[in-house]
Amino acid sequence: MKGTILFRMVLVEYKKAFLKYAPVESFAAGLELFGGEVKSLRNKLGSLDGSRVVVRGGEAFIVGMTIPAYQPVNAPKSYDSERARRLLLTKKDIAYLADAESKKGLTIIPLEVYTAGRYVKARVAIVRGKGKEDHREDLKK
Repeated sequence: MKGTILFRMVLVEYKKAFLKYAPVESFAAGLELFGGEVKSLRNKLGSLDGSRVVVRGGEAFIVGMTIPAYQPVNAPKSYDSERARRLLLTKKDIAYLADAESKKGLTIIPLEVYTAGRYVKARVAIVRGKGKEDHREDLKK
């Protein structure tokens, strides 16, 4: 696919992330989703509020992300809209995120979910929580 330009469309974003956190570094990661979840996201349904990334057993997961069923009537009864969704990253990136997660004061959150061509990806950031003083400075700006 040399020379092709991928169309990028933001599907869901965590709007309050920059009010609560100061980003340190960000990554792009693929998402492992069901077909109905992709359709739901393409209809701009879903929420990243309160979600975060955890690294367990050499894999990274988004926890707390809500994606409702595309067709609630036809969805399986076992469908969980807040299940942990696996992030597709390299081993090197997962190790880096695990190291950052273990450091005090750092958190990993998803900033947005977007399409890159036919793929659904997430922009994940290592962030530091803001204090009261930082909030006041942001309001001044």
